[in-house]
Amino acid sequence: MDPLVHYAVSAAGEAIHDAGLDDWPSLDRSRVAVVVGAAVGGMTTMVAQHAELLAQGPRSIGPFFIPAILTDTPGAVIALKHKYTGPNFALTAACATGNHIIGEAASLIRVGGADVVICAGTEACIVALGIAGFDAMRALSTTNDDPAGACRPFDKMRNGFVMGEGAGVLVLESLQHAEQRGASIYAEVVVYGATADAYHLVAPDPDGDGACAAMCIALENGDIAPDQVDYINAHGTGTQLNDGTETRAIKRAFGDAAYRVPVSSTKPITGHLLGAAGAVEAVITLMAMEHSVLPPTINLTTADPECDLDYVPLVSRCVEVRVAMSNAFGFGGHNATVLFSKLDA
Repeated sequence: MDPLVHYAVSAAGEAIHDAGLDDWPSLDRSRVAVVVGAAVGGMTTMVAQHAELLAQGPRSIGPFFIPAILTDTPGAVIALKHKYTGPNFALTAACATGNHIIGEAASLIRVGGADVVICAGTEACIVALGIAGFDAMRALSTTNDDPAGACRPFDKMRNGFVMGEGAGVLVLESLQHAEQRGASIYAEVVVYGATADAYHLVAPDPDGDGACAAMCIALENGDIAPDQVDYINAHGTGTQLNDGTETRAIKRAFGDAAYRVPVSSTKPITGHLLGAAGAVEAVITLMAMEHSVLPPTINLTTADPECDLDYVPLVSRCVEVRVAMSNAFGFGGHNATVLFSKLDA
């Protein structure tokens, strides 16, 4: 199997164990769904098998080549391992994928399609072809002499992202189901907002219309006022276009409250996990809520006048977080915002 699958299955095992799900004897596995997402799929296997084809010919290709590269395979393997027979499918929306799987999983529960959904965002693209492709787009940081300081969201000297890979997995379930089994609940998925820029294949709308609309939909449908949001985990890639656009979008969506809500990007710490980014950052957001500690935007040393919000620079901050927002935007103009709240918020 591709590393794409390994990451998802490993993280799913951790999430399921943390949720105490498989230890509950009354679990109806036909009511457990698995929703996975990736932006690219099994690139590691694709590259390796292509090299094999060129060197040894078509009969050298393994019979598991095709399933190893499919985006839905991580979900299939998770279901096989844990015998979950509910709905099982994959979504892709470039770097907004991780938030889409959370939002659609919550919707699946709300319409009665499942009691529990395993939401897995996963990605494995750190191979020469992947690096070369993103470099050709001028999306990657060129600060090669200082790898640790290369990704600098909202900083004046930012020049691109650093790719990461891995997976983030959340266990979503209906409140009734969670309470019935005495589950430890981190937070509620209040709502998610999703839009499309319909502007350009890879560049965000410079006015931030789509990103602003996604945040506004989440706030309005969740009946959350901007000044009730305690933290925003930004998409914050460290590219010139993204950071300025996201800043403008937050200002438009939050009005005066934009200057009071802490915002940070965790991509300088994790790397940009592409289709897994939203899921990993949702986990980070939930941990910020659980421990009342905001993760910092490391490497933010030279303020960009265009990016003038509170980005929690350099060091973490102790703040009680009752309501949090997580943003994810992707090539193709995909925008997805998820709102979380403490259950008693």
